Amino acid sequence: RRVALKTPEATCRRASEVLLKTLTFIRNLPSFYHLPWEDQLVLIQQNWGPLFVLGMAQEGVDFDLREISAPSLLKKILLNQSLTASNELGSSSLGAPSAEVQKMKNLLWKFWDLDISAKEYAYLKGIILFNSGCHVLKCLPYVQTLQQEAQQALMEFISMMFNRNLGRFAWILQLIASLQDIDTDAIEELFFRPVLGEATLNVLLLETLYIKP
Repeated sequence: RRVALKTPEATCRRASEVLLKTLTFIRNLPSFYHLPWEDQLVLIQQNWGPLFVLGMAQEGVDFDLREISAPSLLKKILLNQSLTASNELGSSSLGAPSAEVQKMKNLLWKFWDLDISAKEYAYLKGIILFNSGCHVLKCLPYVQTLQQEAQQALMEFISMMFNRNLGRFAWILQLIASLQDIDTDAIEELFFRPVLGEATLNVLLLETLYIKP
C-alpha cells in the first residue's frame, strides 16, 4: 500500500519550513564547517532524514494521509494507457510506502509524549548530525568527540532538570537510534516530490548549504 498527504499544499509548506530550519541549524555550527568537505557530504547524506523528522517533532507537524490505489496493468491496457505514459505523470502521484510513513508517525508521537524541551532538541540535533555510522571519515575521531560532547551535555541537562532521571536519557537515545531506520526516499516522495520534480533532495541540500568541493 502507498499513501499520500491529504492536504499536500499546507503540509509540504510546513515540511519545507522544517527543512529550512534544519539547514539553518547546520549552517550556524562552525564545528561542522571545520570538517573536510568529504566528511560534511557524508554526514549530510546520511543524517538529513533523521534531522528532518526530529525537526517535524519539534515543530509539532502532524499530517493526515490518504491511500493511493494504483491502477492494475489490465486496467491500463483497457484504458489504452501505456506504462510509459503513466510514468510521465510523475512520481508525485505514486506516494510513499504506508509502512514507512506509519513508522515515521509513530516516532513523532513518541517524541511528543516525552514533551522534549528546546534545549534537549538542540543537543539531539548535534547527536544526530555527528553520527558517522559505519562510514570512514577523514576526521572520524573529531566527529566522534563532537557527538560524545552533545550526548554528555544532554545527559547533564536531563540529570539536572529531571532529578537524575537517566531513564529519560536512555529512552530518548533509543528514539534517536530508531530515526536512522526511517527510509529517506519515503520522506522525499511524501513531502518534497511535488516541489523537486526530477531533482533529488541531496543535491538541493548541498546547494543550499554551499557545500562545494
